Amino acid sequence: MGGDGLRDVVAGLDIGGTGTSVVLVDGERVVARQHGATPAGEGGPAMVAAAAGLVRSALRAAPGTRLAGAGVGAAGVVDPATGTVVAASDSFAGWAGFGLADALGDALGVPVAVENDVNAFALGEARSGAARGLADVLAVTLGTGVGGALVLGGNLYRGPSGAAGEIGHVAGFGDLPCTCGGRGHLETLASGRAVARAFERATGLAVPGARQVAELARAGDGDARRAFDDAAHAVGRAAVLVATLLDVTDVVVGGGVASAWDLLGPGIAASVRREPPVSGADVRVAPSALGREAVALGAATVAPAGALSLLG
Repeated sequence: MGGDGLRDVVAGLDIGGTGTSVVLVDGERVVARQHGATPAGEGGPAMVAAAAGLVRSALRAAPGTRLAGAGVGAAGVVDPATGTVVAASDSFAGWAGFGLADALGDALGVPVAVENDVNAFALGEARSGAARGLADVLAVTLGTGVGGALVLGGNLYRGPSGAAGEIGHVAGFGDLPCTCGGRGHLETLASGRAVARAFERATGLAVPGARQVAELARAGDGDARRAFDDAAHAVGRAAVLVATLLDVTDVVVGGGVASAWDLLGPGIAASVRREPPVSGADVRVAPSALGREAVALGAATVAPAGALSLLG
C-alpha cells in the first residue's frame, strides 16, 4: 500500500473475438472483474477504448485501489517484446500490425505487456487452474477459432517464431477452408464457428453459434449432436498427435465451446481411447478450471516487472 493509502493492483485483460474480460489482481486475490463485448470489426483503437473502459469500471468497483500495470492476452500472433499483434484472423479488423501495448498503455497511463491469449490461458491454468502442478501440458482453446499453447518443464514454450503449440492450424482434419487461408485444419471442425456451420450444412438451418447448437444437442437433435461429436473426435486426435510427437499427455481445454463439456468431454475421451499414442501412455484431457477468467488471470502474470512483483 502506498503512502497515499491506495492499494496497488494489476489488471489482467482477455481481448477475444467476441468478448473482453478484465480482472484486477491484488496479490493472489481478484478484487474486481468486468466483462463486455469486443468491437472486433471496428479496429484496434476501438478495441483498446472498450478494454480501457472496462478497466476503469473495474477500478471504480474496487475503491481504494490504484492501477500499477496491466497484462493482456490478445487473439492472434503476438510479439511479446514490442506488444504488437503480428497476425490475426479475419474476425478482427485492423488488428494485425497494431501496437497494442503502446495504445493501451497510453489509454491507462501504466506499463502494459501483451501475450498471445492462448499462452495467457496456459499460464493461468498452470498457475491456479486445471494444470496446476503439471510440468508439461498442452493448452487448447475452442472459441471463435482454435488456439494452442505448450508448457514444457514448467515454463511457457513459445518457440523461435513465437507460434509453438498452435494446434488449431495443423492440417489433416478434412478439407474444409480455414480462416487462415489453409484447408483441413483442426479449427475447421472444433471452433465455435465450425460447430455452427456443421449444423447448418447438415440441416440448412442458420444458427447464431455453437451455444445454440449445444442446446439443440441436449434436446436430442441428432445433427447438432454429430457436430459436437465431430469436434470432440478432432480434439482427441490433436491431443494424441501432441502426445505422440512430444510425449505431453496432459491437455487442458477452454474457450466458449468447452463450456459444453457434457457434449465434448465423452467424445474426446472416446477418441483418445480409440487412437492412443504409440507409447501407450494415458492421455488426460480436462476442462478449464478457471472458465472465462483463465486468459485474464494468466495475462496478469505477464504484467511488466514493476507490477509483476505484486503477484507473489
